[in-house]
Amino acid sequence: MKRVAAAVGIGVVMLVLGLGPAEAWNCPVQLKGAEDAIKRAEAMKLSPEARALVEEAKKLVAQSKAHHGDAKAKIDHANAMWKAKSAQAQAEAAQAISTP
Repeated sequence: MKRVAAAVGIGVVMLVLGLGPAEAWNCPVQLKGAEDAIKRAEAMKLSPEARALVEEAKKLVAQSKAHHGDAKAKIDHANAMWKAKSAQAQAEAAQAISTP
């Protein structure tokens, strides 16, 4: 019984230690998605409202890159991903209110 508990404990520790790098790897994926959404939005005919959304998305991407570059803990990576997802949403909203 003690061996099973030890094996489970080791498995949990390995899982927790493995999540840090996985989250760090996910930041660039989120950033790339946001940058792609911004490029797609910029390719459209943007209204002034949509242009403001795209500019805000660009600011969020820059902040996200800074958070990712200076990340020391999981929360820093979480903040970077949150800002990247927010930037992607802003760019997609700009696409929704624009004409092709």
